[in-house]
Amino acid sequence: MLADLYDYDGTICPGETETAFWLYCLPRRPYILVFAPVQLVGLICYFLCIDNRFTRYVNIYCFLRAVNGEKLARRFAEKRVRKTYPYFLERDRTRPTVVCSASPEFLLRPICDALGAEYLIGTQVDPTTGVVLGKICKRAEKVRRLNEQLPDVTYENVYSDSIRHDVHILKLGRTAYKVVHGKPTEIRI
Repeated sequence: MLADLYDYDGTICPGETETAFWLYCLPRRPYILVFAPVQLVGLICYFLCIDNRFTRYVNIYCFLRAVNGEKLARRFAEKRVRKTYPYFLERDRTRPTVVCSASPEFLLRPICDALGAEYLIGTQVDPTTGVVLGKICKRAEKVRRLNEQLPDVTYENVYSDSIRHDVHILKLGRTAYKVVHGKPTEIRI
């Protein structure tokens, strides 16, 4: 099967989904601020690429144990979809669309469904506890997960806003595109 592959954050929509979701939840559930110190430790671990048993529990998603994550994610999706870059909305739909992201699948699922993306691969996060299940879907882990879940797919076009973080998936495409402020430009990898 021939498909087009997209990163999500900064590629299909501006900004980071996790941050946008937390900022969406904060005025609706202000008590989640009590989780801020734990989230800060988790954020530091994430940027230092520390991925272990400790970081599965101490992370930006730990506040989910105090809210209805799936319900808030559906409401958040309604607003987030409106920020989708026009190039993505106008994409060639003759091939299936695959979205592969480090953002949690439970957050992206309602967004991708609304946008008509056929496949989604993201970080597995329990929406009731915030526990990360498995590895964060970033860098080489994206390729591993794509090969595991979609083994018979060839990618015509691959889009990402970051060559540094997504060089692994950009190499999978016949044509690679770097997206800057919603504008894709063909690149050589």
